[in-house]
Amino acid sequence: MAAKFLSLACIRPNESGNLSPRPHYPSMPKYPKGVTVSSDEEKFMQGSESKALFSVTGMTCSACAGSVEKAVKRLPGIKEAVVDVLNNCAQVTFYPAFVNEETIRETIEDVGFEASLIKEEMNEKSSGICRIRIKGMTCTSCSTTVESSLQSLPGVQRAQVALATEEAEVRYDPKILTYNQILQAIEDTGFEAILISTGEDRSKIHLQVDGLHRESSIRIVGNSLQALPGVQDMSFDPELNKLSVSYQPDLTGPRNFIEVIESTGSGRYKAKIFPDGGSRGAHREEEIKQYHKSFLWSLVFTIPVFLMSMIFMYIPGIKHVLDTKIVNMLTIGEIMRWILSTPVQFIIGRRFYIGAYKALRHGSANMDVLIALGTNAAYFYSVYSVLRAATSPRFESTDFFETSSMLISFILLGKYLEVLAKGKTSEAIEKLMDLAPQTATLLTLDSDGNVLNEEEIDSRLIQKNDILKIVPGAKVACDGFVIWGQSHVNESMITGESRPVAKRQGDMVIGGTVNTNGVLHIQATKVGSESALAQIVRLVESAQMAKAPVQKLADRISKFFVPLVIFLSLSTWLAWFLAGKLNGYPKSWIPSSMDSFQLALQFGISVMVIACPCALGLATPTAVMVGTGVGASQGVLIKGGQALESTHKVNCIVFDKTGTLTVGKPVVVNTRLLKNMVLKEFFELVAAAEVNSEHPLAKAIVEHAKKFRQDEESSVWPEALNFESITGHGVKAVVRNKEVLVGNKSLMVDHGISISLDAEDVLAETESLAQTGILVSIDKELIGILAISDPLKPGAREVISFLKSMKVNSIVVTGDNWGTANAIAKEVGIDTVIAEAKPDHKAEKVKELQAAGNVVAMVGDGINDSPALVAADVGMAIGAGTDIAIEAADIVLMKSNLEDVITAIDLSRRTFFRIRLNYLWALGYNTLSIPLAAGALFPSTGFRLPPWVAGGAMAASSVSVVCSSLLLKNYKRPKVLDALEIKKKNRGVDC
Repeated sequence: MAAKFLSLACIRPNESGNLSPRPHYPSMPKYPKGVTVSSDEEKFMQGSESKALFSVTGMTCSACAGSVEKAVKRLPGIKEAVVDVLNNCAQVTFYPAFVNEETIRETIEDVGFEASLIKEEMNEKSSGICRIRIKGMTCTSCSTTVESSLQSLPGVQRAQVALATEEAEVRYDPKILTYNQILQAIEDTGFEAILISTGEDRSKIHLQVDGLHRESSIRIVGNSLQALPGVQDMSFDPELNKLSVSYQPDLTGPRNFIEVIESTGSGRYKAKIFPDGGSRGAHREEEIKQYHKSFLWSLVFTIPVFLMSMIFMYIPGIKHVLDTKIVNMLTIGEIMRWILSTPVQFIIGRRFYIGAYKALRHGSANMDVLIALGTNAAYFYSVYSVLRAATSPRFESTDFFETSSMLISFILLGKYLEVLAKGKTSEAIEKLMDLAPQTATLLTLDSDGNVLNEEEIDSRLIQKNDILKIVPGAKVACDGFVIWGQSHVNESMITGESRPVAKRQGDMVIGGTVNTNGVLHIQATKVGSESALAQIVRLVESAQMAKAPVQKLADRISKFFVPLVIFLSLSTWLAWFLAGKLNGYPKSWIPSSMDSFQLALQFGISVMVIACPCALGLATPTAVMVGTGVGASQGVLIKGGQALESTHKVNCIVFDKTGTLTVGKPVVVNTRLLKNMVLKEFFELVAAAEVNSEHPLAKAIVEHAKKFRQDEESSVWPEALNFESITGHGVKAVVRNKEVLVGNKSLMVDHGISISLDAEDVLAETESLAQTGILVSIDKELIGILAISDPLKPGAREVISFLKSMKVNSIVVTGDNWGTANAIAKEVGIDTVIAEAKPDHKAEKVKELQAAGNVVAMVGDGINDSPALVAADVGMAIGAGTDIAIEAADIVLMKSNLEDVITAIDLSRRTFFRIRLNYLWALGYNTLSIPLAAGALFPSTGFRLPPWVAGGAMAASSVSVVCSSLLLKNYKRPKVLDALEIKKKNRGVDC
C-alpha cells in the first residue's frame, strides 16, 4: 500500500543553541543586487517561480555565452541563468513578480544576439532513465536475452545490460511506459529485477518513520509535510516503514522533513535516514555469501561420495563393506552414493535447473543449460544403472554419482571465486563512494552572521546554503565555497592533483576532499546527487554500463555457442558409442569398470561441461570496468567502452592553444604607444571598452589597467556607450565621446583604420615572441599596441615529444593569430598549425583529418571547443575540474595537466591489450579444451578428461579471465611522466 502527497506551503525548522565565541562573517545575499524583498514578498516569490527557455542565435564561444548570462543576471528577479553555447539556448529561472519573458528576451537582444522564446520546451520531459539490478545472469546469453526483451518494449528508447555489473540502464518514454512495467518485463524473462534509481532530475531521500501504523497516521504526516515547499511527491512502504520523498533541494531538505514528522502527533513519530542496504556492494556481499554457503554444503555431501568412489575402493576393509550386496547386484556403496549425491543434484544444484528452465522458456540457452544437461546425464544414467543392478542377478553397476556431485561442487567453487573477483573490479566506485564523510559539523548563525551553535549531523542531512565547519584532517562534507578561514585542501582523491591546493574566502571546495591544516567554514552549494563526487560516481557507473564495440564479437558468438556445444557433445557421445559397437577401436581401450556406452557417455558429458560461454562474456566488460576505475583514480574520467576503444586507436591529436598548451591566464607584458598620450588616460579608455567583455584577453587588459589607478578609491570605469562585441575580432564602444576599438588586425582593417609600417613591425616582433598583439584605435586612429602573453604550460614540450614516440601526430588549432600560434607550436615542437580558426572551423579541420584516414582526438577546454570535441573520434576536456558533466567530451581530464592526455591513451592501450588477451584465452580455451574433452588424445596417449575435472576447468576459465582483467589495477602511468612531475616540482611549479 502506498500513500502519495503533494506539497503546498512552507514550514521552516527552528534552530537554537548555546552562545559560543566564533568567527563573524557577513550573511550571504539571497536575491539580486539592488532588490529589497520583504518576508511576504519572499513567500510570494518562492511560490511563483517560473522557467523559460530561449533560443539564442549568433553565439560562437564562451565569451558570447558569458556576456548573455551576465546581462540576464543583472535583471531584478532572476534566480538562475544558464547559457549553452553548444545548443544555442539559454534557460532562465525567474520570479514573474519582478521580470517577464519579454524583458529577458529584449535584454539578450540588447547584448547583440537574436533571441526567441521556445514554449514547447517547457513541457514535461519526454524521456526518463532507470537503473535496475538484475539477479541471476550467468553469461552473455542471459544479458543478451534481457537486453532484447527490453528493447522490444514499446516506449523503450535505449537499453543496456551489463553482465559484469549485473545492472541495466534503460532510457524510456514515461508517457508510454513506467519503470514498473520494465521491471515486470525483466521478471518475465526469468530474472529477478530490483530498481536502483529512476534517474529523475530531482533529489530523493528515504526516511525510516516509526509509528505510522494506520492510514490516518500516514494522512496526518502527509498533511504536515504539505506545508513544505519543493516537495514533489512521496510514497510510503508500510512493510519497511520507508517514506520516500522527492523534493527540490533549493527550497527544502531532509532535516525539514524529519523535524516536521517528529513534531507531528505529539512526538509519536520518529524519523531517521533509512539504512542503506541496497547498494552494489551489499548485493555483491550477499551473492558471495550465497555461493560460499552453497559450496560448503556441497562439500559436506560430495567429499564422502568422492572418497567412496576414488579412495575407499583401494582400502580392503572398507571396500568389502561398500561392496556388500543388498538386493541382487545392488551394493551398500551404490546406495550411499545415490543418497549423498541427490541433495547436491536437486537442492544445492537447484539454481542451475531454475536458470536453465528460464532460459529455455524464452528460446535461449545459457551456461545453466549445459550444466543441467551434463549433471543430469551423469546422475540419471547412474540411477538407471543402480536400479538395473537391483533388479538383475548378473548386471554389475557402474555409477557416475561422483561425476554429478563433484561437477556441481567445482562449478559452485568457480562461481564463488568469479563473484569474489568481479567484486574487486568495481572497487573504484566503492572507493569513490567511501570518500563522502559519514558526519558533518553544522553551524547555526544569528542574523548578523555570528555563530550560535555547532552540531554534528549525518552528512546526508546537509541542505543547500548550510554553513559547515571543516576542521584540520576532516573531509569536506559537500561542494561549497569558503566563507571564513584559510587552509590547504588535498584534492588528489577527486582530481588526482598530488599537491594540496590553497583555499581562502570565496574559493570553491569539493566534497570528499581532505582539509589539511586550517579551520574552514563553508557554505553548501551542491548536496546529494548534485555534488561533484556524485556526478563522478554516476559517470563511472555509466562508463561501466556502456559496451565497447569489440563486445559485439562475444554477443554474436553467444547466440550459437550453447546450441553448438550441445550438438558437439551429442556427436561426441554418438561417435564413440558407434565406434565401440562397430569395433572401431580395440576393446583394451575401454577401462575395466566401464563398457563402450559408459565411456562414450563420459566423453559426451566432458564436452558439454568444459565449454565456457562465461569467459567470452566477461572478457570485455571486466577489463572496461577495471580500466575506467583506474582512470578515475588518476583523474581521468573515461565515458565508457566506446571511448576506451577509440582512444587506443588515436594517431592524431588536435590541441587548442589557450588553456590547453598554455596556462590560460594571459597577462599584459608590454605596451607600445604610437601617438603621444598619457598612459593612464589610454588605459582608462581601453578598460572602459573591455570591461563589458568576458573574453580572457579582455580580463587581462582590465586587470593591467587597474595598476594605473591604485591611488583612486573609485573602482568604476567610465561609461561605455554603444558597446559591441565582434566575435573573433574584438570590441567597439564610445567612451567619453570617443570611438574606441580594441582587437586584432582584422578589426582595424574592417573599420578602415590604416596600420603603419612601425605598427606592423611591432606586431611581427610581438608574435615572434609567442605573444598576442592587441591593437587600440581611438577616433579612427591607431594609438597603441598591447602585447599579451599566455605562458606555456610546464612540461608541454616533453608531452608532445613523448606523443611522437607513441606514433601520435600533434596539431595546433587556435583562434589566435598566425604569428603567435607558430611561435607557440615551435616552442613545444609541433609542426602543423591552423590559426585564426573559429569554433566551427576547428570542427571542419577535425573532419578533414578524419577523411584522410586518421583517428583524431581533440583536446580543449570543453566549452569553446565543443563543436570540435563532438566531431572528433575522441573528445578530451582538459582542466574541467568539478565540471564533469561536459556532454561533448568522451574523456574528462580533471587536472589541467597535459600529461593526462598521455595517461588516457596509454591506459586505453593497456586495457585493450588486456581485452585481446582475454579473448585469446577464452577462445583458445574453448578451441583446445573441447577436442581434449572429446577424447582427441585418447587413441594415442590413453588420456581422457573425467567430467568433474572438465567442470573444474570450465569454472577456472571464467575466474582466470576476471583475474586477468584485475591485473589492470596494477597499472602505472609511463615513468617519463613521473620524472616530468619531479622536474616540475624541483622548479617550484604547481603540477
